[in-house]
Amino acid sequence: MLNENPFVKIRRELHLIPEIGLEEYKTHEYLMKKIMDLPQEHLEIKTWNTAIVVRVKGTEGAKTIGWRTDIDGLPVTEETGLSFQSIHEGKMHACGHDMHMAIALGLLTKFSHQPGKDNFVVLFQPAEENESGGKLVYDHGLLDEWMPDEIYALHVQPDLPVGTIGSRSGTLFAGTCTIRAKFKGKSGHAAYPHKSNDMIVAASQFVTQLQTIVSRSVNPVEGGVITIGTFNAGTAENIISGEANLSGTIRTLTTEMSQLMMERVRQIKVGIEQSYQCEIELILQQGGYLPVVNAEKETNEFIAFMKNNPAVDFILSPTAMIGEDFGYLLDKIPGTMFWLGVNSPFELHHAKMNPNEAAIPFAIEQVGAFLAAKLNQV
Repeated sequence: MLNENPFVKIRRELHLIPEIGLEEYKTHEYLMKKIMDLPQEHLEIKTWNTAIVVRVKGTEGAKTIGWRTDIDGLPVTEETGLSFQSIHEGKMHACGHDMHMAIALGLLTKFSHQPGKDNFVVLFQPAEENESGGKLVYDHGLLDEWMPDEIYALHVQPDLPVGTIGSRSGTLFAGTCTIRAKFKGKSGHAAYPHKSNDMIVAASQFVTQLQTIVSRSVNPVEGGVITIGTFNAGTAENIISGEANLSGTIRTLTTEMSQLMMERVRQIKVGIEQSYQCEIELILQQGGYLPVVNAEKETNEFIAFMKNNPAVDFILSPTAMIGEDFGYLLDKIPGTMFWLGVNSPFELHHAKMNPNEAAIPFAIEQVGAFLAAKLNQV
């Protein structure tokens, strides 16, 4: 029964304590305890900030196969009503990272008891949602001594049934870039607009012009999205606002397209400043959220293995415009990210997202078989 599965229990205990990126202190402590409870004969452990990397030394160690899991939660107030609902107010594992961690611990447990020929490295990575933790960990050098030759990761997918795994060679997820803009003009009385400098009008024009980037600067056969998600300005109906603040996101399928769209945003910013005689503080922050590009060789091997596994329903996944900082690691290390079906009626980041926990033992068993083949080259 699921309730008796130790890794389902781990998932529920982690679900209780979601934490925002780089603040995963309780999560780190919990993971370290579970890791230290494993047989230590073949294990080596390193930490940085809230990140943990564990190496299972292979019997020969000619290569190193990596597995990455993210460990942070989201600033979402949970509405699932589960008996193990989040005890951290305003925070929730609404993206399934609790599932990811439970599966990673299951894989680590398997190979800590039965090491393969090659080394197996598991990265428990912080701050996937907010600070591109993959880039932080890699750039810090936490993996340098145990750098994987190949690296793999999964993400739960509510739209797919349990038992389904989906991926594709090439671009699986988009790269993302955050837009933040602060408009500074001159406030005044609504009756005297000529004495003021209206930043609601300026910011509105900025938003409108941004929408022309995709329609007029992006090749129609290529992908691109610009969304402005927040717009804040004004204090009263009879005051012209001298300030406005907005934020949003750029999403593209290639780094080159991201650079093009960011340059167009900068050009529009200059034009608005000149037209409305204002100052705009513009921040474009991509960080480590590069497109998730699955390496051809490793991905084709993964797909072939899963297609030949009768326990797995493999599907060829379409490219999605979601962002994932695993793209930064795949830019440095060949590997693959894939979807794991969890059959939830509510989408990722929803306050009622509730994945089917049967996906946990399924993933540990089937992904574990793939990794065992990799580690032993059978």
